[in-house]
Amino acid sequence: MRGVNVNGRNMKMAEACGVFSAAGMEQVSSVLASGNIIFQSHHKKQELSAVLEKALNDHYKMESKLFIKDAGEIKAILDAVPYAPDPDWHVYAFICDPGFENTLAREFESLSQGGQSNESAVVNGGYFYWRVRKGSTVDTPFSKILGNRKYKEQFTSRNIGTIEKVWRKME
Repeated sequence: MRGVNVNGRNMKMAEACGVFSAAGMEQVSSVLASGNIIFQSHHKKQELSAVLEKALNDHYKMESKLFIKDAGEIKAILDAVPYAPDPDWHVYAFICDPGFENTLAREFESLSQGGQSNESAVVNGGYFYWRVRKGSTVDTPFSKILGNRKYKEQFTSRNIGTIEKVWRKME
């Protein structure tokens, strides 16, 4: 889910898991408090967003945006990470509406014209990846896009470490 526990929104993961269960999902669990919920379902993947967004909207009385990824897609995100692990850097994958990864890449290029040395970005495997020096995540020109209202429903980002935790729990 995107936008969990930001801008005054406070969604407890145990409660959100309950909403998923009530909507017919099985083996529901969360990973961290960041909106990552793992579940099984008899629904077709293309139906899941509508079913779960309605359930969340009805329960919380606010709009919810979901990006549904199956185990293969989570593995593909991890396999496409273009950066080697480095303890001094954060790497984020952006999960977004189809094609929006290219918009993110264009935005990054336009905001980084000055040769920003504490971040880099690339589209790989259909995903946008952003690498930023630890301690400067909110201080870079590109970080400002994370809160840009005109884009807010089109993507969510996750630290690669979080995605690895999701994958391990899905295995």
